[in-house]
Amino acid sequence: MFWTTLIGVMVACASTGVALGAALGFTGMVLLHVYSNGATSLAVDAIWNVFNSFTLSAVPLFILMGEILLRSGISQRAYSAFAPVFRKVPGGLLHTNIAVCTLFGAVSGSSLSTAAAVGSVAYPEMTARGYNKDMIAGSLAGGGTLGLLIPPSLSFLIYGALTETSIGRLFLAGILPGLMIGLMFMIYIFIQATRDPDIAPREERLSSVVAVILGLGQIWPLLLLIVAVIGSIIAGLATPTEAAALGVIFSALISSIWGDLSLRKLVDAVFHAALLFVSIGFVVLGATILAQSVSVLGIPQQILMTFSDSGLDRYSILLLVVMVYLVLGCFFDGLSLMIMTLPVVFPVLTGLGFDAIWVGVLITIVIEIGQVTPPVGLNLSVISRLTNNEVSLGRVAWATVPYWVIHLFAIVLLTLFPSIALFLPELLF
Repeated sequence: MFWTTLIGVMVACASTGVALGAALGFTGMVLLHVYSNGATSLAVDAIWNVFNSFTLSAVPLFILMGEILLRSGISQRAYSAFAPVFRKVPGGLLHTNIAVCTLFGAVSGSSLSTAAAVGSVAYPEMTARGYNKDMIAGSLAGGGTLGLLIPPSLSFLIYGALTETSIGRLFLAGILPGLMIGLMFMIYIFIQATRDPDIAPREERLSSVVAVILGLGQIWPLLLLIVAVIGSIIAGLATPTEAAALGVIFSALISSIWGDLSLRKLVDAVFHAALLFVSIGFVVLGATILAQSVSVLGIPQQILMTFSDSGLDRYSILLLVVMVYLVLGCFFDGLSLMIMTLPVVFPVLTGLGFDAIWVGVLITIVIEIGQVTPPVGLNLSVISRLTNNEVSLGRVAWATVPYWVIHLFAIVLLTLFPSIALFLPELLF
């Protein structure tokens, strides 16, 4: 009866077109009323505990930091700095896309912001040079997903706040997998450009070592910002919220001096950051109510017992979870999907013996795939719009397939070698 009620109410809400947060919250309230003797007041306590969390207050600040950098022209300088590094490498500026997405992901925390910031600079520049448009779009959509994995990550912040997991350890855990996936993206581009040189015209002009060093020297303000924010958390000098506040101040100063941030752009950044946080916060609110109902009714424990009785080993169950995420990722944006599934998935996977930090990295990678799978893949829509529909949504989706296949391969590697994610957290904590 529980699952019939859960699915029935969710489908009924979805058919009315209400917001996801409202659907989740209403479903949770119905479950509490029907199966917990009307104890709907438990939802109020759960909401207060989550939104009163000091850690969760870091989310709007990190969003604001990314919005400030997005609107200040910083991505243009970062792109110009990396361009000489890959000038003679097969793939050329396609590698620059990945490198700048990795760097910008380390200061924006958002997949969407990363794809938009780098894409707005890269696409016009690369099309003018004769690069294959589908390859450009694919590298930008795929590279943009690194914004959710490279710290500071909104995914890790929300995951840590909802599961009471160390944000510092999550940030550390995302570094090596993020760099590994970025490197695999570059290897794929290298192979493709070697097989078909027409997709990325080679430049005859060589970049001297001095030019490369001087170019990279231009990005020191961003590196300083990354060290200040991430380093202060890892060193225990600041909480995530304090570090985020520091990041907002630094990003505003850097964007004013190094970029072209104006008062109008700052107000615009605050406005858009508020809108984004409200949309995320509403989903968190609804998911919190649903999580409370699921927890009170002991559903995760029942699922664990069902799995135990089925005879499936924990890796078979993990495979099922990943497959469910891949399917749902086609219809929900990544952060919303994570928030709505954590109440069940987190206790189930940790109950099977998987490390909570490792689970956070795994879920982040899986929801990254959802960012580039149609019909809802947000990165696909952003990149298609940036090309003024020169590259259709379907073409962007097809060009991005190799990148999410690489993500799947990364999940296999992380499962076989969990130390890829856990090495730094265990070393420094």
